Amino acid sequence: MTRVALILALLAAPVHAQDAGEQARAAARAIEEAAASLESADRSRDRVAALTRTVRAYEDGLAAMRVGLRAATIRETALSRELQARESEIAQLLGVLGAVGDKAGPRSLAHPQGPRGTVRAGLLLASVTPALEARAADLRADLAEVTELRTLQQQAADHLASGLSGVQQARTALSQAIADRTGLPRRFTDDPVRTAILISATETLDDFADGLSQLTQGQPTAPEEPADLENLRPLPMPVRGTVLRQPGEADAAGVRRPGLVIATQPAALVTAPAAATVRYAGPLLDYGLVVILEPRADLLFVLAGLDAAYVEAGQVLPAGGPVGLMGGSVAADGVSPSGEGGGAPGSETLYMEVREGDEPVDPRRWFATDKG
Repeated sequence: MTRVALILALLAAPVHAQDAGEQARAAARAIEEAAASLESADRSRDRVAALTRTVRAYEDGLAAMRVGLRAATIRETALSRELQARESEIAQLLGVLGAVGDKAGPRSLAHPQGPRGTVRAGLLLASVTPALEARAADLRADLAEVTELRTLQQQAADHLASGLSGVQQARTALSQAIADRTGLPRRFTDDPVRTAILISATETLDDFADGLSQLTQGQPTAPEEPADLENLRPLPMPVRGTVLRQPGEADAAGVRRPGLVIATQPAALVTAPAAATVRYAGPLLDYGLVVILEPRADLLFVLAGLDAAYVEAGQVLPAGGPVGLMGGSVAADGVSPSGEGGGAPGSETLYMEVREGDEPVDPRRWFATDKG
């Protein structure tokens, strides 16, 4: 490649100026703030509410950290490959810059075509030199960014491990605070015998939902309906995650269900989207552990696939109150094969169905989702 062609090729190369590590830095600050809130939670009058906010803060920080770490890794890999691929051209560029900066005597600037050729060569050199120097500056910036990103990756990994440890500690503290909690309002008293009979006679979620009213005949169930429940829509999702399947989409076995399937990280916290009465909490059919919330009469939120439930039938939860935890575990080094330490969307799945009256409805009528 001639020097002119080399110069044109280098000047045409794209230059990336974005800071791929800013997300990771912001996430590190969020994790540090969550750690501070964990320390202050013990002094809170309502430890359950304080620890719930702390767990969610950790989960938000960890989610952002995974995204930031992945972006930094992709950027560093792309820069390293680009620099490696252009290694020979970079060497030639350095040679050109060395020649331009040579302080040799007048003979080195003499042109074979005489004074006129020398003038033309000088004008060309004068026009190209600033561009070469600018490209060299970009090269130095890329090299510095690679170094910075590699340092950032190590720092992010340390913050990720610290955050994973902190969120586990917060979840443990939350579980203990819930176990110690007293005085949670109740709308009705659960009858385990009648519940067991209903479950044994149930073949579908529809049948079970329809039969719930039989369990509490003569007892008030739904909390007093907030005047602004309709105005609160869209409600926050009950768990941090990514929608895997929309209502009516078939799964791998060809089964279609009217609710959302949400991928979550291991041990993610599930919370009540609105103030609601717990109509049921326990295993059900092939749905695993199920919690059914009733925010108002004739409206049910079905949450299925939990690993642990913090609630009992009859209790009234405030908006944002802890419902339970998803399954899965995190490795001691902060990198889980099931995904919490990495950039995967999540290994656990929560199924959420919304029922109005006797029929399931599209959950997107009530909830803000990241798809659809």
